[in-house]
Amino acid sequence: MPKNKKIKSVLIIGSGPIIIGQACEFDYSGSQSIRSMKEEGIEVTLINSNPATIMTDPSLADNVYLKPLTTKSIIEILKKHPNIDAVLPTMGGQTALNLCIEAQDKGIWEDFDIDLIGVDIDAIKITEDREQFRQLMIEIGIGQAPSTTATSFLKGKEIAQEYGFPLVIRPSFTLGGYGASIVYEKEDFDDLLRRGLEASPIHEVIIDKALLGWKEYELELLRDKNDNVVIICTIENMDPMGIHTGDSITVAPAMTLSDTTYQRMRDMAIKMMRSIGDFAGGCNVQFAVSPDEKEDIIAIEINPRVSRSSALASKATGYPIAKVATKLAIGYHLDELENQITKTTSALFEPTLDYVIVKIPRWNFDKFEGSERTVGLQMKSVGEVMGIGRSFQEALHKATQSLEIKRNGIGADGKSYNNYEEVINKLKYPSWDRVFALYDAIQMGIPLSRIHEITKIDMWFLRQYEELYFLEKEISKFTLESLSPELLLEAKQKGYGDRQIAHMLDCYESEVHKKRQELDIKRVYKLVDTCAAEFKAQTPYYYSTFESNMIVNGKSYPENESVVTDKKKVVVLGSGPNRIGQGIEFDYCCVHGVLAAKEAGYETIMINCNPETVSTDFDTADKLYFEPVFWEHIYDIIQHEKPEGVIVQLGGQTALKLAEKLDKYGIKIIGTSFEALDLAEDRGRFSTLLKDLEIPYPKFGTATTADEAAAIADDLDFPILVRPSYVLGGQGMKIVINKRELEEHVVDLLRKIPNNVLLLDHYLDGAIEAEADAICDGENVQIIGIMEHIEPCGVHSGDSNATLPPFNLGEFVMQQIKDHTHKIAKALKTVGLINIQFAIKDDVVYIIEANPRASRTVPFIAKAYGEPYVNFATKVMLGANKVTDFEYNPQLSGYAIKQPVFSFNKFPNVDKRLGPEMKSTGESILFIDSLKDDEFYELYSRRKMYLTK
Repeated sequence: MPKNKKIKSVLIIGSGPIIIGQACEFDYSGSQSIRSMKEEGIEVTLINSNPATIMTDPSLADNVYLKPLTTKSIIEILKKHPNIDAVLPTMGGQTALNLCIEAQDKGIWEDFDIDLIGVDIDAIKITEDREQFRQLMIEIGIGQAPSTTATSFLKGKEIAQEYGFPLVIRPSFTLGGYGASIVYEKEDFDDLLRRGLEASPIHEVIIDKALLGWKEYELELLRDKNDNVVIICTIENMDPMGIHTGDSITVAPAMTLSDTTYQRMRDMAIKMMRSIGDFAGGCNVQFAVSPDEKEDIIAIEINPRVSRSSALASKATGYPIAKVATKLAIGYHLDELENQITKTTSALFEPTLDYVIVKIPRWNFDKFEGSERTVGLQMKSVGEVMGIGRSFQEALHKATQSLEIKRNGIGADGKSYNNYEEVINKLKYPSWDRVFALYDAIQMGIPLSRIHEITKIDMWFLRQYEELYFLEKEISKFTLESLSPELLLEAKQKGYGDRQIAHMLDCYESEVHKKRQELDIKRVYKLVDTCAAEFKAQTPYYYSTFESNMIVNGKSYPENESVVTDKKKVVVLGSGPNRIGQGIEFDYCCVHGVLAAKEAGYETIMINCNPETVSTDFDTADKLYFEPVFWEHIYDIIQHEKPEGVIVQLGGQTALKLAEKLDKYGIKIIGTSFEALDLAEDRGRFSTLLKDLEIPYPKFGTATTADEAAAIADDLDFPILVRPSYVLGGQGMKIVINKRELEEHVVDLLRKIPNNVLLLDHYLDGAIEAEADAICDGENVQIIGIMEHIEPCGVHSGDSNATLPPFNLGEFVMQQIKDHTHKIAKALKTVGLINIQFAIKDDVVYIIEANPRASRTVPFIAKAYGEPYVNFATKVMLGANKVTDFEYNPQLSGYAIKQPVFSFNKFPNVDKRLGPEMKSTGESILFIDSLKDDEFYELYSRRKMYLTK
């Protein structure tokens, strides 16, 4: 059956600001969904309050409403667009589903004659209400853990008495495991039960007998109106039950599942999807499997929407789940749709992988002092990475190299834990670095049986780790000269980086690289093709691996599926995993950079390792390399592709940090030079430049030791702001008020970031903070936006409510901001984007810092003014245009306010006050007509409440 002809106009509900538990995977799903609808000639209206996403870009949907996700906003939109026929809520995570239910309960869909597509309300309610879900599963014969629902504190106590400990508390209708916990001891139960009841919007929890040590699996399903069901991906959690899937290390395809159990699981998943309703669309099902030979299966939950794992499964298989789910929601059948990868077969097939993917979460515990650093049922990670390899070991190494936590992979980097008690503790209480602690335990000689007993991680995974350790031990016996080509090739095939091999052989990384080249041990690139090469794939989406060479006519040729064209090319470096300080806004910039470079006539090459993003969609760039944003991988791709140059200023600090290496190796940096980037990052040199330009800046000094810092403090006067160089998101910044605090902080910083140059400047107490973003071509400067922060100077700009245009700066101050911006942009010979931050005191504008790159605020300004600024900036970087070639016509009546969003509810015991180090996980945009608006008044009245040192 072709699409439903009655559907001409659809409302899509987005997921709102990025929070822990609901991140940019829904931007990816939503963007795909919008494009999928547009292909069918359907008008798309979008509501989403997040300005940082591609999803809310005016180039995607026909009508974009950057409004709060409330039923009031929904009614406004439906009144304005009476032609809307249907609503699709399954692309916006739990936020969209909850809003959809609220609108249904208020009769809004009925009042406006709106059909719900992609899911049924009943399906949402059944799957969210844990007691209803449990009863349904029992009815259809699907296993359930012993559990009972509690709607009061007293009932919860009764259940605990009956079950005993350990047990699990899960609140109904929450996201990302919010409020969930495992209770091991009776003494902790009352507090955790109270927390669970408060977390649930209906004050209901389900209390389960804990299935500790059981294995956990996820299946991604799609179903059409004809009741055809395909299972796109089976994901195995390396971590057993007890850790939220969003915080688990996951692997696809499943590694330790027997075929018969997998078939039973498939049948159960399909039965579950059919039992909750007859909608067409996507579904995510989670199961627990007993670790014994019986392999009993218990259903944990089912989500009738695209999930966090759908983005991962799409990138892992190359099958665009959200795109196809949208087509199914509007009436198509699977066999009527083409496989997006092969373009010749239908979508009614199940992907087969001839590679392995490993996902590892990325945490930011360092931003939450005093937080509980263990992981459990409540999700705490802020991002994730995915590694693709021909084996689990290769994919594991590539994923760890992608994390950007100063590790070079598993082991062999001199950063192992070597304290027995500490390692045992990390195994007992799963921590953010458990993936490394497993290796350290093996290295220490702790038997696999003991590690398995503590962690309950399947022995198959532990043996994979052990093999890596044996290989490291073997290689360490040799020198670079005596190491055999076979052993070097084996190390590369198992994912070891040149840096790690250099560590084992006690030589330099460059020497290992040189030896590899001489021995012809080179990376080859393989297509991610969904069907194990049984059909020809036409999508340029690659990962690297090492092959034993193929022999053709007596010569050896590894099979390289990435064919290099003779077109002029440009590489865009992505921003890696999301983290606090570097989130989805840089992905927005990368995507727009790619599109602009295409328009300028370049073949575009994207390098990134984040499975949640639009930049890693297989049809964003001309070629996608799903690889770590890690020097060795980037250099090999550049040597293979030979681009004109590399764009580093769109990928945040991740890409910027690689500028020095690129410059050293003679690779052209497109846009602002490395010299200028480095000058702006080096706090001391930059302040000297300001002095030469006669631009005011806070009195400062630079220090590399605690003694130097103490000497500078005598001259500066307290309070003093201490800032390390080359960091993002205010990492390590602190306001200190006496010498003891100064010494403690400097010693701590230099321990965490050795050899760093610290900038100490006099903190301008009570100053107003403002910032400007501009585009420069080296000669001409166009300021694209000036924002004033509502909070005082000292709260990180990413945590401040920022108002566009400024609301309280006089003409004299505004002129200084404009003059300083022009002078600094030109002095740094900026080609592309620049962001400058200011402190204003007594009508004097001081410079806090300048960043000649895309900033966190660029997407916000672009959305507020309705202008494609990243497109302009990229064309300037490429030399295709001058700043003066573009027409600037910003459209904004009233004010736009960038409002930070925090995920403090995941860290109940953390100090929630704000300071120089960024803590927000996302942002929303609020439009107001005037400063008399109640919401502005409330923000302004609270502006000083949170400032902390």
